[in-house]
Amino acid sequence: MKQTVVVTGGTSGIGAGVSEVLQGAGYHVIAATVSQDEIDRFSGSSEIETCLLDVTDTESVESVFDGLENLAGLVNCAGILVRSEEYNIDVFQKVLDVNLTGTMRCCLAAQPFLAKSGGAIVNTASMLSTFGGPLVPAYSASKGGVAQLTKALAGNWAEDGIRVNAIAPGWIETEMTRGLRDAPEREAAIFSRTPLKRWGKTSEVGALVKWLLSDEASFVTGSIYPVDGGYLAM
Repeated sequence: MKQTVVVTGGTSGIGAGVSEVLQGAGYHVIAATVSQDEIDRFSGSSEIETCLLDVTDTESVESVFDGLENLAGLVNCAGILVRSEEYNIDVFQKVLDVNLTGTMRCCLAAQPFLAKSGGAIVNTASMLSTFGGPLVPAYSASKGGVAQLTKALAGNWAEDGIRVNAIAPGWIETEMTRGLRDAPEREAAIFSRTPLKRWGKTSEVGALVKWLLSDEASFVTGSIYPVDGGYLAM
């Protein structure tokens, strides 16, 4: 029987890349998303199971995990970014509910299953967990929270045999960054601070997630791993 991994936000952007890598590594991948339209447009492997999941709704979250025969891992990739509108307090709260509280909801729902399997969690932080983004206060705050939540859960759930780590992506080639990639002057500014002088690929993020879920990372927990081409080093 294949080991099951749930990937929230798993049908688009970084989540879709992660889903593809994990499916290729032999996992049974359940790619969950809040959008039926995203499911309909998903172009990934037909071997990837898709389902609806609203990370802001506890019942919706629990329904995805109820009845699973096994769970080897949870990868939290669901997230939103609303830029300058995040200075509106209602939008600010919405972003935190999806990115931070939604991550916690999924972790709590997965915990009993992962305790049985000795599985692992990989959360999605960001390079903005390290420094602030002036145009995205809610996104920055939520991703800083995800980093600290990761460390807290790692410390509390170690006795259950559950490892909890996070990835911190930099500038990755996704739909979210298309506007930047289509603007030569903005791309040049990003590359000027990125030692590897290119955009990251979702498959490269997926490769890191695959390792963090594997037994090769069996002594790794509570860590935040940048995957940013060296951006944070500059």
